[in-house]
Amino acid sequence: MEKFEKLISAAQSRRSAQLFIIGSMISVLLPPLIMVWIALSIFVYASVAHHPDHRVREYQRWAGYRFYGIAGSLVVILNFAGPLKALLGGTFNMVATVWAVSLLVVVPLGIRDLIRISRENWQDMMVEVEVHE
Repeated sequence: MEKFEKLISAAQSRRSAQLFIIGSMISVLLPPLIMVWIALSIFVYASVAHHPDHRVREYQRWAGYRFYGIAGSLVVILNFAGPLKALLGGTFNMVATVWAVSLLVVVPLGIRDLIRISRENWQDMMVEVEVHE
């Protein structure tokens, strides 16, 4: 087993912190992409789940709570929506209401996080990497 140091640039860390947030915002703004983003987001989330910079993990964790919370709510609401459908005046109104709530949760908080990320003082990092032969 060989060890060497690898540079993670400040720009790479910043992009890693932004990627999940941007993908979630785009998928909520363009609802047909939600199902695609659910699949892709698992890979994005897993790719930075153990990032050496804790700030990257924190931004992603909160973005994940928001997006996966909304996605889970969609599953429950759309599968068990009998009384809710009648209350909101039909299927279209129910879906539009769920989409509006998704917009109100994911987009403004995502924009807030993107602004915070841009204001962070990101630094280059050296990490030790093990190579298994």
